[in-house]
Amino acid sequence: MSPDLIVYSDDHLAVVSKPAGLVVHAAPGHRGETLVSVLGELLGGGEDPIRPGVVHRLDRDTSGLMIVARTDAAHRALAAAIKERHVDREYLALVSGRPRSRTGTIDAPLGRDYRRPERRAVGGRGARDARTHFEVVEETGPDTLVKAKLETGRTHQIRAHFAAIGHPVIGDGRYGGPRRYGLDRQFLHSARLGFTHPASGEALEFESALPADLVEALDRARDA
Repeated sequence: MSPDLIVYSDDHLAVVSKPAGLVVHAAPGHRGETLVSVLGELLGGGEDPIRPGVVHRLDRDTSGLMIVARTDAAHRALAAAIKERHVDREYLALVSGRPRSRTGTIDAPLGRDYRRPERRAVGGRGARDARTHFEVVEETGPDTLVKAKLETGRTHQIRAHFAAIGHPVIGDGRYGGPRRYGLDRQFLHSARLGFTHPASGEALEFESALPADLVEALDRARDA
């Protein structure tokens, strides 16, 4: 297990920094290393042996912070906190174009795209409520760096929501995001997590700086 992944750890939980390109857990069609296999015995809790300790996920090509559980009790408590929206999850994304306002909320239910089931779409099959709050951080060339905060946590939520309002995430080919600035993945990073420790009740907050590939892309965007 790489110690570089571990941001914080105690007997109950850990906060890890997932690199882009690493799948969280095994799934049909995927072979090879996963975050679960890399973390190994650090993880614990939950009823699914394929993803012990996993209480939420990041897409393969999204980098940044995740909480994982180490015990059954922590897994139950953290899963409940996420379901009840008591975990603050904040991302940085570079999106195409200029949103119409500097702050806003995208409130649009998401489900599986009827024509492309690997995607999520507003009003898609089995759509569930989904809300993303955003704030413009910086206008960079033709694009905009935004801070996106999840109220709900649907699959591909930020990616699908920004695509739906005409501002797909840069580098996100699946949702129509243009490929530029040398990126080979979407410009999306889990930058901040805030939550209450399930055992001690302590308020915890963690931040993660942009990784090198996104820093380089942002510098290129500023020069565009």
